[in-house]
Amino acid sequence: METRSLLAFDLGAESGRTVLGTLEGQHLSIRELNRFPNGMVDLLGHLHWNVVQLFEEIKRGLSLCASEVTTEPASIGVDTWGVDFGLLASDGSLLGLPYGYRDPGNLEAMEEFLRRVPRERVYELTGIQFIQVNSLFQLFRMVRDESPLVEAASDLLFMPDLFNYLLTGVKRNESTIASTSQLYNPIEREWEEELFAALGISRDIMQEVVPPGTVLGAVGAAIRRETGLGEAPVIATTGHDTAAAVAAAPAEGKEWAYISSGTWSLMGVESETPIITPQSLEGNFTNEGGVENTSRVLRNIAGLWLVRQCREAWASDRLYSYQELGEMALSAPPFEALIDPDHADFMNPTDMPEAIRGVCRQAGQRAPETPAEFVRCILESLALKYRLVIDQLRAIYPHSIERIHVIGGGSQNEVLCQFTADAADLPVIAGPAEATAIGNLLVQAMGLGYVKSLAEIRDIVRSSFPVVRYEPQHSSAWESAYERFRELAGAGRKE
Repeated sequence: METRSLLAFDLGAESGRTVLGTLEGQHLSIRELNRFPNGMVDLLGHLHWNVVQLFEEIKRGLSLCASEVTTEPASIGVDTWGVDFGLLASDGSLLGLPYGYRDPGNLEAMEEFLRRVPRERVYELTGIQFIQVNSLFQLFRMVRDESPLVEAASDLLFMPDLFNYLLTGVKRNESTIASTSQLYNPIEREWEEELFAALGISRDIMQEVVPPGTVLGAVGAAIRRETGLGEAPVIATTGHDTAAAVAAAPAEGKEWAYISSGTWSLMGVESETPIITPQSLEGNFTNEGGVENTSRVLRNIAGLWLVRQCREAWASDRLYSYQELGEMALSAPPFEALIDPDHADFMNPTDMPEAIRGVCRQAGQRAPETPAEFVRCILESLALKYRLVIDQLRAIYPHSIERIHVIGGGSQNEVLCQFTADAADLPVIAGPAEATAIGNLLVQAMGLGYVKSLAEIRDIVRSSFPVVRYEPQHSSAWESAYERFRELAGAGRKE
């Protein structure tokens, strides 16, 4: 049985890592070669991604692979978070550090753009949810503010596209990452001219859109000399990390939903076609691209960002582990306070615990006081938000939803997984935790012809990685809490 090695770079908003995959027949094993921190850097009042440092880490990962692994990788692939982008000058040089999606000021840019092109028309053209971080609104803000970067830009590359370019010199926009931008028409499968006209920018700034699994070219000669790596091809894998994670969901049939759980919770269903209807607009559901032209019909939910920011706020007194925080949450009384995790005050506050206190007080609730109470409030509220989204998905999805697959790092949060099963009254299948890297690797394998289909990818995942099943322990207390939560989230007024 032939053994093949593949190399994945999985870059998240908190950290990145280099993951080596070994594929033997229908079994994949993975090994993390290195991990490195990531985060937005504040420069002159704006948040940016330090792509220079990140690219140095990618090259370090290539060097580690060349020195530690006896088998040359058959290919290399990069996935990242969505929406953010870099701009290139006509000579191919990078025009500054890309902005980070939490940079302040994007909300007002969204509202201003929607006065140019109505919300309903933007959704009809793109099927993308309205959230201030979207590429469309970031780009509009730069145009509105007469950024010299836009004036000088010849090409736009989303984050994984940018790293692919730095590795190979090839400029392409991979379809799953392009679909997050709110600049792409998922029905026509091309850049939406009407929106570029409204921006006042030529769509020539965009690249050819290629499907996940496209071979781009070999790593450049200078990087090969620096790292000691051979001529491994770079593949435009599922560039969007959520697309990679969903590809690795160990699911069968159509009667399931997923939560790609981490800093964000991306919750939705996999559809054969985009779902762009008045109901999906009302629910603010997005249609992002997946493998084999599937659509990820989903909602962005704030996710474990709130726990992370609270943990950092408490770090001067004690740096809790995430497992400790989950165990502590169970010691706090249930349903004392509930919040909408997507409240605007939680986007990027200077003090997350204080922001949560303020939102609770505004709603006439007793605010949490101890770390245990804060974490219980967050985890219960997340689980109830998942229930709300499941109910809204059922109104637009033509199949039943009988189980929830939780993938990504958040699948290791046992308390949240059980709360999710309880709130939704559905079984939760948790794992694999490394779904993003796994999806990245197996889509590379599909691009090379080692794997034939998305169904085969999922067969390999099921045979290679264990999962944990959580059965619902639904109760009247969860039903009462859900009614309270719907009122807090505004859902009760939509009946």
